Amino acid sequence: MAGKGMQWPVLDYKESESTFQLLHQWTQIVGKVRLKLTPRKNHSWHVTLYVNAEGLTTGPIPYEGGIFEIKFDFNRHDLKIKTSAGRQDRFALAGQTVASFYEQLMEKLEYLGIHVKIHTKPNELPEAIPFEKNTKRLPYHPAAAKNLWKALICIKGTYLAFGEGFCGKSSPVHFFWGSFDLAYTRFSGKKAPQFQGQMPNMPLNIMQEAYSHELYSVGFWPGNADFPVPSFYAYIYPNLEAYREEKVKPKEAYWNEQLGEFMLPYEAVQKSSDGQKKLLEFLDSTYHAATKVAKWDRKLLESNL
Repeated sequence: MAGKGMQWPVLDYKESESTFQLLHQWTQIVGKVRLKLTPRKNHSWHVTLYVNAEGLTTGPIPYEGGIFEIKFDFNRHDLKIKTSAGRQDRFALAGQTVASFYEQLMEKLEYLGIHVKIHTKPNELPEAIPFEKNTKRLPYHPAAAKNLWKALICIKGTYLAFGEGFCGKSSPVHFFWGSFDLAYTRFSGKKAPQFQGQMPNMPLNIMQEAYSHELYSVGFWPGNADFPVPSFYAYIYPNLEAYREEKVKPKEAYWNEQLGEFMLPYEAVQKSSDGQKKLLEFLDSTYHAATKVAKWDRKLLESNL
């Protein structure tokens, strides 16, 4: 199996909290640039970031007949901007506040001839301090950022392996900067009941479009202050009562009543002799449970190729 050589790094939320908090806000700033300039795609797939060989990237963003790209480099720990016109610039991540990161990025984009204004309040965070006003100094630990990126590489490879054989509509493996998670989603093809939930500082119409169709979604989340446990998750929409009653694998997986989803601690995968196999067990079992209770037509959605 391709995943046997994967080295799953140790992730400790408490030791990495300040770095994760900074990255959450910094990726929002970069993601909002992509949001502003990229043509709209269903379920907000046009706003996400992607794991690459250096860190996280916007991918190509169209601008005035050309393209540009913004990348977090977690080997050198800087932010890079490159344009199809051959121009580029960068700045170091270490020592930045949210405000100084925002200021530097906007200045670099202007210098490269890219004129863009973004909404400066962060999304999906209860304390939505505008980026330019968030001058709180938090330490940036390069090792914490690099370990998170290395974990995302392993996870992306596993999600891609899991994606083999599914021929229905599915998302890319992409990083949502609002929720700060790496996610992959499958759809049944059927419309879903209109979403009526709430997310902090997120317009309801955006959430309703995101959940317009029946789905099964998996992801990885490094945690937050209220839940400091890096974890994998799996959920369905609509969230049927029967789903929580299903037995899923591996043994470390459990149903989180507050969040309404199955969860698997990252540590269980990291400490396993074959992390990819253990994570695939979680993905396969939660997907099979989802298709059972939601009555998806698996013959239509899956291929033996």
